[in-house]
Amino acid sequence: MSEIAANTVHEAYAFACMSCGHGWEQSYEIEHHVDIHGHEFVVYKADGERVPSPLSTPTCANCGGHVVRIMRAGRVAGAQQFLHTSKSAKRDPEKVPAARTADRHWRLSDLLHPFHRR
Repeated sequence: MSEIAANTVHEAYAFACMSCGHGWEQSYEIEHHVDIHGHEFVVYKADGERVPSPLSTPTCANCGGHVVRIMRAGRVAGAQQFLHTSKSAKRDPEKVPAARTADRHWRLSDLLHPFHRR
């Protein structure tokens, strides 16, 4: 099938698995195309690889679950920073150690805690 590329936009989303609580973020290149018959279609790419739309059926990389909450980018990173800052301040308010988020498994309650209304 021949196609003509229209334009590419960059978007990022945050995800939280409602089954296991795993949270992650992913950036996408979203290519909008028009085929030779004038039909529009969209191609999603993550890290240079073609992937299915993250809005259709996201899959948790941790447990394989499909009950995943999709949020705007920064929500998972913001929750992780909030939790790190809160825990560091409780240990020693004068000394805040460097963040160690890569080896931390986030539970759903950890990720959603900063967003609860007070």
